[in-house]
Amino acid sequence: MTVLSVPGVRLRRVTVNGVGLNVATAGRGPAVLLLHGFPHTWRLWTDVIGPLARRHRVIAPDLRGFGASDRPAGGYDAGTLAADAEALLEALDAGPAAVAGIDLGAPPAFLLAMRRPGRVRRLVLMESLLGDLPGAGEFLAGGPPWWFGFHAEPGLAETVLVGREGAYVDWFLERGTLGRGVRPDVRAEFVRAYAGGGALRAAFGPYRALAVTARQIREAVAGARLTVPALTIGAHPAGRALERQLRPYADRLTGRVIPDCGHIVPLDRPEALLELLEPFLAGDRD
Repeated sequence: MTVLSVPGVRLRRVTVNGVGLNVATAGRGPAVLLLHGFPHTWRLWTDVIGPLARRHRVIAPDLRGFGASDRPAGGYDAGTLAADAEALLEALDAGPAAVAGIDLGAPPAFLLAMRRPGRVRRLVLMESLLGDLPGAGEFLAGGPPWWFGFHAEPGLAETVLVGREGAYVDWFLERGTLGRGVRPDVRAEFVRAYAGGGALRAAFGPYRALAVTARQIREAVAGARLTVPALTIGAHPAGRALERQLRPYADRLTGRVIPDCGHIVPLDRPEALLELLEPFLAGDRD
């Protein structure tokens, strides 16, 4: 177990479904599982872990294929990532947990809540889309973001980007903070995590599984409703797209948008995020 520069945070290795995950933990209390997206690692949550850990047991893994976690050849669809998340909670004896996912971490969080509602106490989904469910038309009016197709083409993006990873990650970090950027230590962590063809191949796995993930989401909402209390948090560019997608299927949904906030919400506007997250996790918004 290693102490990092983030106060109170410790790292441990946990094997789930045959894959070794790098997991950051902090605090005590009801569990909160945080699932990052692209191009992130668990360090996406650097500025919110400490405040959350005052009242919660925070669990923030590197998803399979990302950061210091193992890079298997497959299993990057949201259903498998949801199974990883469930197995991680079981391995840590975390009990029912609040689950928050952003970007590529949102579909697994959603499927976990749909498939195993007894495992999920509360659900938070940020800056993402849920497959091809209706409601995201305004966001997708100009077509899907260009990198979806670029990342999805097997073997292409990793071949083009090797040796240029820093510049590529920087583009997303600048865009995702409306030009404000992120701290140098966090930026350096992300660049290290995505360096090399193997790291890039694994990171593009969820994009190459988007069709499978979309089918899994359609199947989930066809046979059940989202019964756990849920909060959607939008910023720029997704806005209320996720809320509109989820509204027809959720029994208890609160939708919020953070103004003047880029896509990388936990790093761009952590204080504003905590103002929404902490009371919701405490149950004040039922």
